Amino acid sequence: MAPRTQTGSGRLSQGLLLLWALLGTGLCHAGAEAEGFGQDTRTSPPVAVFNWTAQLVEETYTNITQKCWEVFVDLMRNVTASELCEWKVISRPYSLLQACLEGWADHLRYGYPNALAEQYIFQSHHRYFHNCTLEHQVYFDPPEDVLLAMIIAPICLIPFLVTLVIWRSKDGKAQP
Repeated sequence: MAPRTQTGSGRLSQGLLLLWALLGTGLCHAGAEAEGFGQDTRTSPPVAVFNWTAQLVEETYTNITQKCWEVFVDLMRNVTASELCEWKVISRPYSLLQACLEGWADHLRYGYPNALAEQYIFQSHHRYFHNCTLEHQVYFDPPEDVLLAMIIAPICLIPFLVTLVIWRSKDGKAQP
C-alpha cells in the first residue's frame, strides 16, 4: 500500500514522515538484496525479524512526535498574531497535530492519550493560545443541591397556593 501524499504548503505526508523517522533511527537499511520469485523458501537465507521492544516503540514515537510538532510549528508560522484565537484559522494545524500524535500512537500501538502527546498539546496551548479568551460566557449546570432546591421549591409552593385560593374563595361572595 503506497503512502498517502498531501499537496500544498509543504506538509509532509505521514508515510514520508514515518520513513524519515525510521531512516533517522536506523531501522531501514539500504542495500538489502531482493530475492527471486522462483527460489525455494527452504533454501532462502534467514530473514531478520525485528523485535519491537517497549523502549524502541517509545523512542520511535518520541522521534515521530517531534516531527509532528515541527510540522505544526511550521504551519503556525503562517498564522498572524491577530488570527491565533480564530478557530477557523487554527483548526487545521491543531487538528493535524492531534491527528498526527494520535495516528502514530495507534500505528505503533503505544496508547493514546499518553503523557508525551499531552505534553505537546499543552505546549501548543502555552505557546500559541494562552491569550485566547471566550467571547461569550459559558454557562455551567448549577451544583446538585442548588438544582434540587430549584426543582423542589415550585413543587412545594403549588399546594400552598391552591390551599390559599380555596380558603379565600370560601366566603361565598361572588367577585365582580
